[in-house]
Amino acid sequence: MTQTDLNTAPSRPRVLFISPNRIGDSVIASGIVREINRQWPNAHITVAVSGMAAPFYRAAPGVEDIIVVNKEKRGGHWLKLWKAVRGTRWDVAIDTRGSATTFLIPTKTRFVYSSKLEKGDPKVEVITRLLHAPRSLEPELYIDDRARDDAAAVIDPQLATGSGEGPIIALAPIAHQKGKSWPADRWAALVEKMKAEPRFEGWRFMLVGGPGDHAPAAPALAAAGDRGIDFVGKGDILASAAAISRATLFVGNDSGLMHVSAAAGTPTLGLFGPTEWWLYGPRGTKTMTVASNNTRGQFAPIEDLTVDAVFAATIKLYDTYAGTK
Repeated sequence: MTQTDLNTAPSRPRVLFISPNRIGDSVIASGIVREINRQWPNAHITVAVSGMAAPFYRAAPGVEDIIVVNKEKRGGHWLKLWKAVRGTRWDVAIDTRGSATTFLIPTKTRFVYSSKLEKGDPKVEVITRLLHAPRSLEPELYIDDRARDDAAAVIDPQLATGSGEGPIIALAPIAHQKGKSWPADRWAALVEKMKAEPRFEGWRFMLVGGPGDHAPAAPALAAAGDRGIDFVGKGDILASAAAISRATLFVGNDSGLMHVSAAAGTPTLGLFGPTEWWLYGPRGTKTMTVASNNTRGQFAPIEDLTVDAVFAATIKLYDTYAGTK
């Protein structure tokens, strides 16, 4: 390319995408990357995101810069973000968190979340409305070779030992928000029931979670015995996504990993207690929910969800998506 070509070549649109802070919300909003590429082709995308969710974007198309913004007391993270981006003249700023900081960022166009976008429908539809997109911005993960290699390094040695290889059901017994975690002893009881069920003969039970999730996962892992695979705290969130993508089925609390599983295309069952399953249920065609109260607008403690109810829902998940395999 000659200097004349460089001088006359159109500049690339610069897009700042402020992602949600939590993992689950980041997955729900992940379709924004695809929409940016559609509305502003060849955009140079910068994502501001929490450290936990940052790996989601390292292989996303068009994303060239990632700014890690972890929450701080008294909103200190917003000041850091403003200092990091104020020197750039942005073409577009997309803020899923509705911060006042976005209005101080120099940009031609702003899309800023507001509660006015909430219409009582699933959160993916709220994100779609924010971007004025013509169709639903379904979640999408960009699982790279590094994540697959990280997952294989943990899973493959465990498949080679114990009871050997077999189909995998991933279990996520952890949710970090109050009231969302089904009791750990019931996860163990669920594993015991599946071990005794002919449908799951030869299956392996893979426990997934973050670095601090060993205690809630321990009872189910112990119940699995030599059929267990431990993927708790074994890699970043994209490695966990790669691990879950290797599973035939997934059962988990209403959590970030539940949304990861659905976005990865793994048939997913989400367990719900006192949260809105109709708004935050796993998104996708291969998803189901089981709730302690199945009446929309009503709630019950997740402890009201029995082992028999979750087992029955797991059997339905199996019969729908794995029974013919």
